[in-house]
Amino acid sequence: MLRVLRFLVWTLVWFVGLSLAFVVLYRFVPVPVTATMLIDGNGITKDWESLGRIDRNMVRAAIAGEDGKFCQHDGFDREAIEKAIKRNARGGRIRGGSTISQQTAKNVFLWQGGGYFRKGLEAWFTFLIENIWGKRRIMEVYLNVAETGIGTYGAEAGAQRYFGHSAARLSPAEAARMAAALPLPKERDVQHPSGFTRRYGNTIQARIGVVRRDELDACVYD
Repeated sequence: MLRVLRFLVWTLVWFVGLSLAFVVLYRFVPVPVTATMLIDGNGITKDWESLGRIDRNMVRAAIAGEDGKFCQHDGFDREAIEKAIKRNARGGRIRGGSTISQQTAKNVFLWQGGGYFRKGLEAWFTFLIENIWGKRRIMEVYLNVAETGIGTYGAEAGAQRYFGHSAARLSPAEAARMAAALPLPKERDVQHPSGFTRRYGNTIQARIGVVRRDELDACVYD
């Protein structure tokens, strides 16, 4: 029993130490690859860009479409989480409620899919990046590792693929269309959106103005 306990303690110590080391490392260097990229059978097209070379419209579109309270929360939107838990109580698993911080933690350090174990790890890494990276770095990493199309990762690769130019000069309409596809990039057409994707893109484009007016992206540029 003592041996098992000792093993568990050392496993925890190693996990905490390694997770801290990688979080600190990625505070300063680009994330080279993620689990999602490694298992993507369509190959990997990506091009890391600093946040200063990604149009502010893309940042605003991400906030408008994915996490309107990005600058207000500490990594967890508790109201959204509570709603998701109630909505999924019968199914026994949580859907929705994830912030950009949580999505970034999952994309960089973990794997896709649900389950309470992975959600617990996600909460740990979310706590770490919120306190070690800060909002600007979280947004920068998010916009560089998020899947933006089939085999395509990051805002720069997405902008080049869909619009033939850099993410440094995305219009509100272009940024909104990319953000509208983020939840299901393999299924939603960015270049010729129709139906829900087109309507959602229009909604995000309108919300970009709200994000700008209310300075909901201020924490990224402080």
